[in-house]
Amino acid sequence: MSEFKQTFNSSLGKKLIMALTGLFLCTFLIVHLGGNLLLFKNDNGFGFNVYANFLTHFPPIEVIAYILYLSILVHALYAIILTVKNRKARPVGYAVAAKSDTSWSSKNMGLLGSILFVFLVIHMSDFWYKYKYTNEVAFKEYRTDLATDQTTVADYTPVSADFNHSVSTENNVEIVRVKDLHARVAHVFGNIWYVLIYVIAMGALSFHLLHGFQSAFRTLGWVHRKYTPIVYGIGAWFFAVIIPLGFALMPVYYFFMHKG
Repeated sequence: MSEFKQTFNSSLGKKLIMALTGLFLCTFLIVHLGGNLLLFKNDNGFGFNVYANFLTHFPPIEVIAYILYLSILVHALYAIILTVKNRKARPVGYAVAAKSDTSWSSKNMGLLGSILFVFLVIHMSDFWYKYKYTNEVAFKEYRTDLATDQTTVADYTPVSADFNHSVSTENNVEIVRVKDLHARVAHVFGNIWYVLIYVIAMGALSFHLLHGFQSAFRTLGWVHRKYTPIVYGIGAWFFAVIIPLGFALMPVYYFFMHKG
């Protein structure tokens, strides 16, 4: 047990924790982007609101969510510890800086991570916290005719204060009542300052993943002459371009398309 503890207290151990939590967070980004793409569906927020309700009321998903929050905190904490340790190891800079092949994203992972952490606090406060712990998010009622598959939507006011959601069927009509997070998204993304903050954060995410994804594989020793270029390609294009771009398009789309 002491050897296990000693391993994870070492610099290598801390880097391993950073790598593992980082890859877990990369997996989350894929799932989160997939769910958020429902925002582009022209269904009055039905798909997205049902998805949001599922994430916050299905016990196994809630457990994974809390593991995710813990991973974010551990990842950030160990990043700070490693950064401070590296600076203490070389407190005085070189008189003449030698030319380095180190990328800009590698040199500025601390800055990029700090931007992302601040963004996450703002983002979770505006959406997750207000959705789950306040009454600021209203309800919608969706009625779907099961014969024609036509859905109508209306505002809904719960009878009881502890109401969360319901699904029922009456006269061949499915009735779904859920919190309207979609309206909250449209409202927040109508603010140009929030849109700018979101896009800047996604730029930081892009550079953070550009270095972080590849670095995680190197730390874990998963380096191979044949497969490393594939890993670098996935890190550069999928994680550093496609995922941040997909997230950034959401606030921009809502700002211009739902402005009125």
